Amino acid sequence: MTHSSPSFLFTVLRARSAASVKPLKSLALVLGVMLMLAGCSVSTNTGGVPSGTTPRPLPTAATTESPAPCGLGTCYTPEQLRDAYNVTPLLNKGYTGKGQTVVLIESYGSPTIQQDLDTFDQQFGLPPLTVKVLSPLGTVPFDSGNSEMTGWQGETTLDVETVHAIAPGANITILTSPVDETEGVQGIPQFLQLEQYAVQNHLGNIISQSWAASEVSLDDPSGKAAIAPFDAFFKQATTQDGVTFFGSTGDNGATDCVVYDENTSSCTQYSSSPTIAFPAGDPWVTAAGGTSLNISGSSVSESAWNGSNGGVSRFYSEPSYQQSLPTSDQRILNGKRAVPDIAASADPSEALAIYTSGSGWQPVGGTSAASPLWAGLTAIADQMAGHGLGFLNPKLYQIAASSKYAQDFNDITTGDNTNSSENVQGYPATTGWDPVTGLGTPNAANLLPDLVAA
Repeated sequence: MTHSSPSFLFTVLRARSAASVKPLKSLALVLGVMLMLAGCSVSTNTGGVPSGTTPRPLPTAATTESPAPCGLGTCYTPEQLRDAYNVTPLLNKGYTGKGQTVVLIESYGSPTIQQDLDTFDQQFGLPPLTVKVLSPLGTVPFDSGNSEMTGWQGETTLDVETVHAIAPGANITILTSPVDETEGVQGIPQFLQLEQYAVQNHLGNIISQSWAASEVSLDDPSGKAAIAPFDAFFKQATTQDGVTFFGSTGDNGATDCVVYDENTSSCTQYSSSPTIAFPAGDPWVTAAGGTSLNISGSSVSESAWNGSNGGVSRFYSEPSYQQSLPTSDQRILNGKRAVPDIAASADPSEALAIYTSGSGWQPVGGTSAASPLWAGLTAIADQMAGHGLGFLNPKLYQIAASSKYAQDFNDITTGDNTNSSENVQGYPATTGWDPVTGLGTPNAANLLPDLVAA
């Protein structure tokens, strides 16, 4: 989760700051348990075309799926989400992620994940999939009265169902930790062990991280020591082992959590100045921010989701692939790594319908939804390539700097991520890259072949 824990949000999920390693919350789950995912959220917004956005036509106008069974907010079906990002033409050619495996990193996991996915598949006519769950560090008994555990249950469900909605032919492996990732150092060493296990045992070419801990919560000797081994590990895995890492940026706009209370599953202190989160901020990770996606009839429009975390790192220098950004962006970066790199639907008021036991059907969002969505896209790209594409960031920025940008990305130019409740000034979405939606959202039928070619 992104609060620092799972990153998904139900309508009322808690959006954690990246300071702890908890699931991000998107508003979608907020309803029953306020999951603590890094980017999951649930919203009560009734939708509507965001002000200032220019609708684009949907590549596919008619849906063959059953309507999304949600009563709160606006729920989208997998087919609507795939059409919005022009994934359907690739599926029609047989590119479904077949033969590829997406690895998800979660605390606790979900005891109902298989039955929840089965219900999801039956509702939308998706091919059945048996999820593999591995717990190399051991497990702890699941307690439905523990809000942290139920939060991670929701995050796990969001991650699995989002990947399967985008890449229905891909395999999914969940790696669970017996330690709750919240804010600061807690849970981070265990997540490193899980990711090392995944790479060493060749479990899959794509690793999605819907968790985040704010850099502010890690800006001390113990925090820096905890994240230091990740950088070399990410570099080796992306450049030598062909693994792609995604990380949700977080759901608190330009700020994030500093102090998290596990007893109440809520953040008790936010940073008073802009901050980003780890691991999304590591230069070897592809950082996923969020948008508000509005599908109306045969058209779709997007604006920046206000909760999308983005900004400049206090830990990492500007990577070479961001040095191609124009002077106006360089003034923001000032020699530092900035996030996000890309974005996708995250507004919990207008999101993919997710089914979780105990909560039923809800629209679930948050940047926790954006990371597994891009993981699913990459499974399709890896199938097209016949191998893992590995480190995507140089390729993404190379395409964005070329004449193909307008056809490969949906450039998001409205909205911002100022956090008014915490009085932290954010950034506006602008033409080209920006610290809210990155390079934009994918036009998959064009972007994925170009990524393979790059």
